[in-house]
Amino acid sequence: MRIRGAVLEEVGRARPFADSRPITISDLKLDEPGPTELLVRIEAAGLCHSDLSVVDGNRVRPTPMLLGHEAAGIVEQAGVDASAAGFSVGDRVVLAFLPRCGECANCATDGRLPCSPGTAANNAGVLLDDTIDGGIRLHRRAPGAPDSPDGPSTDEDVRHHLGVSGFATHAVVDHRSAVRVGHDVPPEVAAVLGCAVLTGGGAVMNAGALAPGEDAIVVGLGGVGMAALITAVSLGHGRVIGVDAVPAKLERARELGADEVYTPYEAMDAGIRTPLVVEAAGHPRAFETAFALTAPGGRTVTVGLPAPAARSEISPLTITAEARTIIGSYLGSAVPARDIPRYAQLWREGRLPVEELISDTIVLDDINTAMDTLADGKAIRQIIRF
Repeated sequence: MRIRGAVLEEVGRARPFADSRPITISDLKLDEPGPTELLVRIEAAGLCHSDLSVVDGNRVRPTPMLLGHEAAGIVEQAGVDASAAGFSVGDRVVLAFLPRCGECANCATDGRLPCSPGTAANNAGVLLDDTIDGGIRLHRRAPGAPDSPDGPSTDEDVRHHLGVSGFATHAVVDHRSAVRVGHDVPPEVAAVLGCAVLTGGGAVMNAGALAPGEDAIVVGLGGVGMAALITAVSLGHGRVIGVDAVPAKLERARELGADEVYTPYEAMDAGIRTPLVVEAAGHPRAFETAFALTAPGGRTVTVGLPAPAARSEISPLTITAEARTIIGSYLGSAVPARDIPRYAQLWREGRLPVEELISDTIVLDDINTAMDTLADGKAIRQIIRF
């Protein structure tokens, strides 16, 4: 079928992206879903730093690649194995950016380690089940090829982004990248559950295991950090403190229930330390701040994704002398099929105001400008509506 989507043409073009335009809006051909796959009509997709990190070159991926890993939509077709797994035409699904095969050793760690085949597929820009055409379902007319005849010789493959490629009107995904939610969950809320909430919420509930009576700090109040903050607030265990260098984000955190907010320098000067600190900025200085704000015996959970060459400086003696724990958490140490329904229920109960994370709604054609907005730290979550 024919679809329209946002294709990254080249990694690492100069900013502003509104001028260099690394992303083009292209007409593509999308193959029919295979036995384990779903055809999903995308309703909403969120822009995340994990998209930006591919655009700016911090996470190099093969190109051309159809971007977007945080999305939700309606199932329009289900392969035989996907149907056997419980998916039906008309289901609203949240798309999760790390499929879990359920069979590898890492999948047996209850979310602590990312699925090995899923990670390999993501790195290669293919779908989890690679038995059909190398795991690629996206194609377009090759540059310079004639408009006709329209056949394989005139086509080039377009890679999938983290098994989702949600910045498009439709997507084919492996069913292990999808989780069903009720139609009472609006598309934009469902989309944000798939990355921001899964990652930020999981940093608090899974990796951080915030306990009754414990205070928590979140360093870095973008989409993932703000999701961690509202998750901590929803638990009602202790004080929740937001830390960010952007005053508008601190004010928003207070509006969303933070008991206290500080810039990094203010937090350090105040001598605040809590049992759990979540770092969600993806910057080495933010990690150092989070570590410094962690109380003796406490846990520093890092979910940010800094550039591969980035380095932080901390004292190993502090880890030993204060019995500290540093925890790396990818995708919030989540099992999406278990965790997404849990967050959806918290939203239904009015305890997790996911819609409040949405700072703007845009159209697909504005995506290069929206990447600049994200890079400038001026957005929490921008949502593309289809």
